[in-house]
Amino acid sequence: MTYFDRRDGVLCAEGVPLSAIAEAVGTPVHVYSAAALRDAARRFTAALSILPRTRTAFAVKANPNSAVLHLLAGCCFGADIVSGGEMRRALGAGIAASDIVFSGVGKTDRELADALDAGIGQFNLELEEEGRVLAALAQARGKRAVAVLRVNPDVDGGTHAKISTGRRENKFGVAIADAPAMYDRLSRLDGLDLVGVALHIGSQLHDLAPLEAAYERIGSLVIDLRARGHGITRVDLGGGLGIPYRVDDVVPTLDAYAAMVAKVTRDWDVDLIFEPGRVVAGLAGVLMTRVIWVKPGADRPFVIVDAAMNDLARPVLYDAFHRFEAVAPDGERMVANIAGPICESGDVFALARDIDRVRRGDLAVFHATGAYGAAMASSYNCRPLSPQVLVDGDQFEIVADRFLPEEFAA
Repeated sequence: MTYFDRRDGVLCAEGVPLSAIAEAVGTPVHVYSAAALRDAARRFTAALSILPRTRTAFAVKANPNSAVLHLLAGCCFGADIVSGGEMRRALGAGIAASDIVFSGVGKTDRELADALDAGIGQFNLELEEEGRVLAALAQARGKRAVAVLRVNPDVDGGTHAKISTGRRENKFGVAIADAPAMYDRLSRLDGLDLVGVALHIGSQLHDLAPLEAAYERIGSLVIDLRARGHGITRVDLGGGLGIPYRVDDVVPTLDAYAAMVAKVTRDWDVDLIFEPGRVVAGLAGVLMTRVIWVKPGADRPFVIVDAAMNDLARPVLYDAFHRFEAVAPDGERMVANIAGPICESGDVFALARDIDRVRRGDLAVFHATGAYGAAMASSYNCRPLSPQVLVDGDQFEIVADRFLPEEFAA
């Protein structure tokens, strides 16, 4: 189901014409649908209901907007964080500290200490030394830190190289062969309650087979660790499920994913932790932009829009595809390059794309930007951070204002 549909020829977010948002807020602007977020959260939770014991922590890196996090907290989601800033954002949005998972390969001592003081529910350890530092910090506070050991299963998720996290050459986790002995050593530390293992093999996964292979390797590790006397009560299965950026993209259904997890984990007898991000927020947002110029080019015109790679970095980082659609199309088509105004040749969203015909001043959207859109924004070229709007029914509100470059130095 989509929450961005046409009414009387104009693209709307739920019950609000996008042209009304552009008139009130300006462009470029990130627009989110509250109904889409709630629906995606509900569908994810419903699919996992076939599993006996689960917890879900939204990957804050996908969309750290406070209003989005508050909405998902109302859907009983916790938070998966990778920085102290994300922790503060999650806590401020009403997510309980006990429902926060602290992932990430480079947690600083200060971040670990602040997370301990906040009382977060789980630390995902990336190396043995991190476990020792965390144990010492916890012991100094008279606490015991609940932690799991993140394992690298050496499974290729089949995704873009820059968002692959489960191959042995990636920086994440510890080698699965080293995990048993390392777990033995860490489990003996005062100040640390080691309760299980974690993994994550990549983002925007289109196939369940690599996930199943990784989960089976983790299942064998759980058996090994229990044979060594460890009480394994928790396994963090990460996230990474893909979404259809193109109309004809085929991605795994949530029900198929849940059935695979149920099959692989049926004898584990653990709490399963999930860290969805893109699959919850991705399709719930669009980036609206206005055409500045239609500039003649050597082979085809350049549609120059007021959004740029600082507003949506995925195309320049990953050659990512985002569907482009006019807000009020006239029914004609054109083949064009779509580019932003930043002084970089890489500031191009599409080449030789068949799109709605647009002219100077027309509004258009890039679809599926609710995850890793505003989250990755910058102020390059001294451009402002674009505002973010949340639509709920026939109402909308600004949930992040336009942030001008001069305010960074204030």
